[in-house]
Parts: sequence; C-alpha cells; structure tokens
Amino acid sequence: MPSRCSLQWLVALSLSLLAVPVFAASPRLTRITPAGIQRGAEHEVTFSGNNLGDAQEIFFYHPGFEVTKVEGNGNTCKATIKVAADCRLGEHVAQVRTATGISDFRVFYVGALPAVDEKEPNTDFAAPQAIDMNVTVQGVVQGEDVDYYVVEAKKGQRISAEVEGMRLGITMFDPYVAILDEKRFELSASDDTPLLGQDCAASVVAPEDGKYFIEVRESAYGGNGNCLYRLHVGSFPRPLAVYPAGGQLGQELEVKFLGDPTGEKLTKVTLPAEDELEFGLFASDETGISPSPTPFRLFEHGNAFEQEPNNGIAEATPVELPLAFNGILEQEGDVDCFKFAAKKGQVFEVECYGRRIRSAIDPVMNLYQADGKSIAGNDDSRGPDSYIRFSVPADGDYVVRITDHLGRGGADFVYRVEFQPVKPKLTLGIPRVERYGQYRQTVYVAKGNKVATIMNATRENFGGDLVLDGTDLPTGVTMQAETMPANMNVMPILFEAAADAPLSGKLVDFRAKHADPNQNITGGFFNRADFVISAPGQSRYSGRDVNKLAIAVVDTLPFTLEIIEPKVPIVRNGVMQLKVVAHRTEEFKTAINVQFPFRPPGIGTSSSVNIPEGQSEVLYPLNANGGAQVKDWKVFALGSANIGGNAWVSSQLATLRIAEPYVTAELQRASCEQGQELQVYCKLNITTPFEGNAKAELIGLPNKVTSVPLEFNKDAKELTFPVTTDPASPAGKHKNILCRVTIIENGEEIVSTAGTVEIQIDQPLPAPAKPAPMPAAPAAAAAPAEQPKPAPVVAKPLTRLEKLRLAAEERKKAKAAGQDGG
Repeated sequence: MPSRCSLQWLVALSLSLLAVPVFAASPRLTRITPAGIQRGAEHEVTFSGNNLGDAQEIFFYHPGFEVTKVEGNGNTCKATIKVAADCRLGEHVAQVRTATGISDFRVFYVGALPAVDEKEPNTDFAAPQAIDMNVTVQGVVQGEDVDYYVVEAKKGQRISAEVEGMRLGITMFDPYVAILDEKRFELSASDDTPLLGQDCAASVVAPEDGKYFIEVRESAYGGNGNCLYRLHVGSFPRPLAVYPAGGQLGQELEVKFLGDPTGEKLTKVTLPAEDELEFGLFASDETGISPSPTPFRLFEHGNAFEQEPNNGIAEATPVELPLAFNGILEQEGDVDCFKFAAKKGQVFEVECYGRRIRSAIDPVMNLYQADGKSIAGNDDSRGPDSYIRFSVPADGDYVVRITDHLGRGGADFVYRVEFQPVKPKLTLGIPRVERYGQYRQTVYVAKGNKVATIMNATRENFGGDLVLDGTDLPTGVTMQAETMPANMNVMPILFEAAADAPLSGKLVDFRAKHADPNQNITGGFFNRADFVISAPGQSRYSGRDVNKLAIAVVDTLPFTLEIIEPKVPIVRNGVMQLKVVAHRTEEFKTAINVQFPFRPPGIGTSSSVNIPEGQSEVLYPLNANGGAQVKDWKVFALGSANIGGNAWVSSQLATLRIAEPYVTAELQRASCEQGQELQVYCKLNITTPFEGNAKAELIGLPNKVTSVPLEFNKDAKELTFPVTTDPASPAGKHKNILCRVTIIENGEEIVSTAGTVEIQIDQPLPAPAKPAPMPAAPAAAAAPAEQPKPAPVVAKPLTRLEKLRLAAEERKKAKAAGQDGG
C-alpha cells in the first residue's frame, strides 16, 4: 500500500544580532527524531528540515511540554524537552518558530512506556531480539526485512502489540504485526485495522508460561530506510472499539470497551465541557494503558440505545430526539431500526458515524415513515459514512434504519446516529499555495514591517457580512482588516510589527463573527495537513487537522514595499498601471518578486511581476471587466526575495476604487473598399463630467488600416473617426475594434474601453466586360409625336441597409457580366 509522511519538531537557537542580520527565511520541518517520547521524562529531540539553525521556540498544540535547551545548526536543531507525567498520550503536534519564520507543523507521539532501540540482526525467528514486556521499540524496516522480538509471559497474561508506522507520517509504510508462540504458530496477526488505519495491533492471552514472539514487517515485504516504526509491547489493554461511541459534553457516563482478548470492560469517564478536536478515550487497567485512543464523539445531548429485536420497522426501538441513537451490528445480516417522533417543518442534519469513529462498519442509512414508506437513503456522503438532510413533512412517527453496506457484522461494528439541527457554521482558512504542503499557512511579520495574507471564510447555512477578530496577537503586532462582504469568501488581512516588537510568537485562536451581533455566529481557523498521500487516486493515508493559527515576529528585513495609492479609480472595462515601490537598505540589491494576491471581483492581472536587481519600482498591470464590483477595495502587494530562503513582506492595504466608466460610446458599423476611406460615427454618453479634454482612439484596427486620435470635452455628444485603408488592407469583417478613452484626473490617467465597433473592408468590384458588337440599326421610322416629359423625381437618400443591398446587387451584375463576356 502507498504511503508517505513527515513528522518533526523544531526548536530555537537565538542568533546574535549583527549590524547586518544573517537570514535563514522560510524554515521547513520534515523529520522529528525520535518520532515519539515517554511522558514523565526528559528527552533530547532532533528536528530536521531546512533553515532551522536560528530556531527559537517550539509551538505545541497541547500542554505538557517544557523546552529547557535549544541548539541549532544549519538545517537541524536539537532540543531538550521535559514531558509532564500527566501529558496526554498519543499523537501531538509541534511547529518550530525561528528568528526568521515558522516551519510546517508535524506530529510526534507521547507514550507511557520506556523506549528501546531495535538491534540488528533480528531477522531470524531463531535469533530474535529479547525485550522486556511493557516497552516501546524504535525500529526500521528495510527492504524485505522482518524484525523478530521475544518476550516472556505467564499463562493468562495479556500480550498486546501495537505499531505506529503510517501514522508517523514519514513515508509509505504499511506495517504488519503478529504474535507467535515458540512453535511459530500464529496466535494473533494484523495488517490494517479500522481503529488504526494502515497501522496495526494484535493482542492475545498467553495460553501457557513461555516465550512469545512479535513479528514486524512491511505488509508486502517492502521497506526502506524511511520505514520507521514504534512497536509497543506489553500487557496493556488494546480494545478495538468503545460503546457508546459518544456522550454529552461535561457529563459522566459509563462506556464499554470492546475487542480486547480479556473481554469487555466497563468504565466510567467524565467528558470535557467543551468540544475538542479529535477527542478520544484511552482504555486502562492495573496492567497499563492503551498506547492510542479510541475516537469518541462529544455531543450536546445524551444517548439512546438499541434494544433487540429491532430488525424491522414494526419492531423498531422507540427513542426520543434530540438524543443520539447508538447500536452495534453484532452479526452478519443484522439490521437496526429506531422509531422517533418529529414535527412538521423541523429540519435535521442526520449523521451516521461509523468509519469516522474508526468502527468496522460501512453504514447505510434509510429514513421511513412509520408505515414503511421510504423517504430517503444514503450510503457514502461522508466518505464511507452516511448523511441525510431531513425536512420533516408532517407531524408523526418516523423510522431510521441502519445496516452495513456488505451485510457484515461483529462485536466492534459500532455506530452512532445524531440528529443535529441545521445551524450556521463558519470556518476560516488560508488558501493553499502548495497542493499538499503547508507553505505560507502561517503568518510571520518582520520587525518594523508588514505582511498580509488572504483569509478564506466558508459560510454554511447562513449569509451576511463578517468581521475578523485581531485580538490576542503576539506582542507588538497589530492587524488591519476590512469587513468581509456577504458576497465575498476571501478578504485580505494585514499584520504589522512595531520596530521594537520582540522576537516572539504564539498559536492564536483566530476567529471571525457575523457583523450583526444579534446573529451570534462565530467561527475559527482550520488547517489540514496531508502527510502521506498516494497516486494516482491521491488517497490521504496520514495527516492532521489543527485549529490554531501560528503567528510570529521575525528579524528585520532589508526592504519594505509600498503601493503608490492611485488618485483615480479603475473603471469598468478599464485598465490601470499600479505603481509598487520597494524601499531598500543601501546594501540590498536582490531582485524582488511581487504578487497581487487579492483581486476584487472583476479585477484581473498577471500572476506576478519582478522588481529587477538594484531597481526600486515596478508597474503592476490591472484590468477591470464590465461586471467589476463598484466599491472602494483594500488591496496589497506581496513581495518576496531570496535572503537565505524566501523572505516575505507586503505593502500597506491601499485603496483601489472601482467606478462606473466616465464615458461610454455607441459606434456605428462602417464599410468601404480596399484603398478607400471610411468614417466611424461615435455617439458619446458622458456619465461623469471631467475637466479639460479627453482622448479617444480606435484600438485593434487591422493591418494597414489607420486612424487618428480625437480629443473631446465633457460637453461633446459625438465623434467621427476618419479611417484610411490601403489597397493591401485585409478584406472581410473586422470585429472587436475598441474605442479607448483616456481621461486625465488629478494628474493621472483613467483608461477604459468606451465601446466596440465592426468595420467591413471589401475588395473593389471587377471592371465590367466589353459589350458584343451591336447589329446595324434598321431604317428610322417616322418620329412619333412628342409626348410631354414627366416631372423630375428627387432621389431619396439611401439608408445604410439599402446601400449594402445595392452594392451586393452591383457585384452580382458585374460577376454575371464577366461570365457572359468570357
């Protein structure tokens, strides 16, 4: 199976501040060694990646860690870390703050057992590595490698083995574990597990006193130097599920751990009062505690439980909303039904949790009326899990039915159905610039400088303006952000650090709220990292979600950026050259790449421009389409330069005003033959008066066709463009010729396309053929009496359509005459 993952810790070395700072911008973290540590002890941990030599601090997303020493060197640093005795077990997240940036975040593990290293050779069953019970082995699987360990156990003693491999997020590594007796008989084995994903766990009760062997390998006998693992071996409990799989926030309840070889275990737990990201329960007893948790839902309401028999609608278990419905498909073909009452007009998000709580079930959920009439059904709307939005059609009883997609069942086929009211939900995030990486998913701003980013907002089940919250920032950092309009889901945010701000940082609970306080809608930052993915389907095998935004103040940089704020608007169907100026220190000459990340609706531009080496300004081309949203917008320029890695700064939030065009024009089509002249008539519509003269010109004329610019003022009503063609001008219809208008206001240009026109250039008509000789005229007859002449008729001017028809008729006649002459 494919896999790839990166975990690491980064720690910080304070740099001596020199007159000219030494930079190591854009730190990256790729490996933490060891990948796990024991709680209640002190450890030296190495963080590896790029640009980590100036590390100053490690951000931990959960409490329980104290860094006592940091030593950086180039692309690595070492940290001495004390782990509290009550530190939460399992997966943790760390991120390094350096003097010049913030690294990616990576996961590492905290265990309860002391660690021992694998010692080769241990590839022969007859010569295994002897280890004590209740230890964690830190090993690696090379190509076609098989690692054997041996422990001694007493009859009736539980032997559990759990492997952290894929979860370490280092590489594609699908581990396999087995427990064997001295005769090499396999007592328990595991490859993938619903609970642990591509990782595995095996557990048995020793049938007799003696030696027992633990086998670890890659499931397909692959491996390489990056296939690291942590093997927990001991007498600890290793259940595979918990029932119920959720409970009410802040309440105490009794749960049952399932799947352990010693049998089911009841225990009481007290749940946290507030929701926690990726919450889980650990099984423990007098022999130890499970290395990793079983996922557990935290809900606003209590639980209801299935009562067998409930396989049919007629015998459905009666339950009440808003309780969560809990059950187990205990055998193949099992079906569970629950009956509940609901009122007309109620709307629920009906969520069935199976794989999301790491159960073996692949649930299929159906909703019925009490008489058995089907309402809705779903299989995989939530990955393998099911989801239905249920609008109650009438007061009465309804039935929800749960089964497995393949009709399977077992003791660990636990599920949970929650009827959640349709509620507003708001989530913030920074758009990715790396498809699977974390680059620029953090904010770090240099002392005395600015940096801006785009914040994305996802609104669910509501609309309206949003206000971003800039409180609880690092010391010396301020934030500027406009209200996010209801029709927008992205807005720029500017962070600025004072010149005397200390080098520091923090994980910020960055939030936004509805602009109307009566709505009481808030939401926070969310970031998902993909550690191990696979092609071609790009399945995600290992990753991590976090809900904090890392923000830091970093060392000074040798340049700042400024937008010279335009004194005129960019109008619809207009263009603008936005001036961006770099203020450099005297020694800094490096080229600067400039981007324009936030584009108001209807504004287009190039992806980036460059300020060349040694130069200090650039013009950024902008264009506005005909639907650009008329408003004053805040925009910024984002600059980066290679200073031992990419260093980022931004300009201020400058105002870019989008306005209606000052002038529009209606242009009439015109035509002529090659080598002739034509006139393009233009009717002006001046909607915004202006001072002085404006210039109008035709843009996009075909080859060897020319015109001249015309000047006009605010009182002009029409213009006529003289257009000259050449005998070699291309014949045909020429569309999309633009009338460009340039107006000077406040000493700056307002440039827009006032209208478009089509001209037609025809080839000249061929010369008529010579007529045939006429026969001799007959003798003249007597002249008739002279008749009175009719009154002269005054010709009516021809319309353009009549002219075109006449020209077509003449061409037709000329063509016929040419054929007759031939």
